[in-house]
Amino acid sequence: MARSALLNVMVQAALKAGKSLGRDFGEVQNLQVSVKGPGDFVSSADRKAEKIVREELLKARPTYGFLGEESEEIKGTDGAHRWIVDPLDGTTNFLHGIPAFAVSIALERNNEIVAGVIFNPATDELFTTERGGGAFLNDRRLRVGARRVLSDAVIACGVPHLGRGNHGKFLVELRHVMGEVAGIRRMGSAALDLAYVAAGRFDGLWENGLNAWDIAAGILLVREAGGYAVDMDGGNSVLETGSIVAGNEYIQKALIEVVKRPIPSR
Repeated sequence: MARSALLNVMVQAALKAGKSLGRDFGEVQNLQVSVKGPGDFVSSADRKAEKIVREELLKARPTYGFLGEESEEIKGTDGAHRWIVDPLDGTTNFLHGIPAFAVSIALERNNEIVAGVIFNPATDELFTTERGGGAFLNDRRLRVGARRVLSDAVIACGVPHLGRGNHGKFLVELRHVMGEVAGIRRMGSAALDLAYVAAGRFDGLWENGLNAWDIAAGILLVREAGGYAVDMDGGNSVLETGSIVAGNEYIQKALIEVVKRPIPSR
């Protein structure tokens, strides 16, 4: 695939940060870990990876804004462009030696995501996309899955943990979905969940309580792979609401209907 200069910058930043994460992943027991909140850990590897990504991106485009998970937002003087970065999506997996984590980088232009990169250094899988240019895994074009009914579908989700999310609401949603689908998976990385939807590995995804850096690159990946990534009302306010439903035309519509069913009366 032909990459623009901007996408090449993003890829190089992701690969460089991924190389650093890969080294630390091999010594995960030796990392210095601090508690960022209940059930939500941040490691020295996380902060180091964001520093690498920030320096690489701002070196190439010093006037762009920068929104990252581990540091204060940089507004930038450009006004139209902003990098949205999660240097280590799947931190808990990383710290437990589970090889499901990723560097996620998106480029926003005038409030629209125009390019995205998701890289899992543990599997050496590089997902890339540009608006209007398709979605790719290691230069192989991606398409979302073709299944049309939930009974054939494997659906990804996020499970709220200690101190995060509405546990009762999720259990109701899970009760509804699990009775309709072939399988449910919880990976622990929203970026990889969306990349897997784009690759047709998962047929759909629903999740709440997300941040922009968790999903910005993945939203464009899914859309450029022929799928839909919408909010719980079927609209485009995903980054604002932090809630997402993704899949092909049929699966995402059916999934929204099931997730939003009212709580059954006894």
